[in-house]
Amino acid sequence: MRGTKKSTIIFVGLLFCAFMLGTVTQPAWAAKYSFKLGHSVSDQHPYNLGAVRFKEIVEKETNGDVEVNLFPNNQLGTGERDLIEGLQLGTVDLVVSSTGPMSGFEKKFMIFDFPFLFKDKAQAYSTLDGEIGQYIMGLLEKQGIKGLAWYENGFRHLTNSKHPVNTPEEAKGLKLRTMENKVQMAIWRALGADPTPMAWGEVFTALQQGTVDGQENPIPIIYTQKIYEVQKYVSLTGHVFSPSMLIMSKFRFDKLPKEYQEIFMKAAQESALYEREQITRMENEQVEKLKELGMEINTPDKEAFRKATKSVYDEFRGELGEDAKLLDQILAGN
Repeated sequence: MRGTKKSTIIFVGLLFCAFMLGTVTQPAWAAKYSFKLGHSVSDQHPYNLGAVRFKEIVEKETNGDVEVNLFPNNQLGTGERDLIEGLQLGTVDLVVSSTGPMSGFEKKFMIFDFPFLFKDKAQAYSTLDGEIGQYIMGLLEKQGIKGLAWYENGFRHLTNSKHPVNTPEEAKGLKLRTMENKVQMAIWRALGADPTPMAWGEVFTALQQGTVDGQENPIPIIYTQKIYEVQKYVSLTGHVFSPSMLIMSKFRFDKLPKEYQEIFMKAAQESALYEREQITRMENEQVEKLKELGMEINTPDKEAFRKATKSVYDEFRGELGEDAKLLDQILAGN
């Protein structure tokens, strides 16, 4: 009898320990929905700052029922195209990406790749947030992708390790990394350069080893990705305004309750405004910082570059079909 009582006490003690261990190792609450958001650049870049703002709003407005986990620096893929494909494959839930690779999924996105399309950011924002931008964003749905909001990457500029580029003639012969985008590659061919498409994760090493002479990107990319360590010259060509998007797997979006879908859309719009503010702030600050870091910065004659790349419009506008009229509407605002 005494042995039975002792065994009972031990058994109860073990149960208590197991219960206490369970309460320690199990969280007090767990999110009902968990999402992975990836992008290809540094966690210091405005893409990531906008993504952080999106995460904060979503998690607050859903009282923690939704968690958004961030993966910068190509942690979920080897480049923007890879990340976008991840949305379709179900390996990634949300992505911030420039529109550069988008024409490979929906041809109408090439509208944004034409050179000197927007005269300034105000015109770009008005177009993206208006009927044209919403129409083009909506075309992604047939690819299984839900567009949530227009971010931006800013106006793109040229860097190289050879010499300043003030005129179109000085771009001739430069071997330049570009995105895998036929319109943007055509811009550099029209200028006599040698465009070389390459995933972003490979670019720094290629510049360092001299495999390519230069690349083109907005100022925040040039600064946050430390391009100044492997390039000497920046030419503020502003040849393309680079819109970006916060996009999501349509399958995952459609599975959310309607009230959460509304929260996602609201959070995306608020984070987009914040991301644009950060881009502009960084552009203004980082040009001077790049000078301090030893880069030589020049401002070319944009009109000369505009004229030299006019052939790109003749080459590709036919591929837009009836939507070439959208190109004309944008240009009419210049």
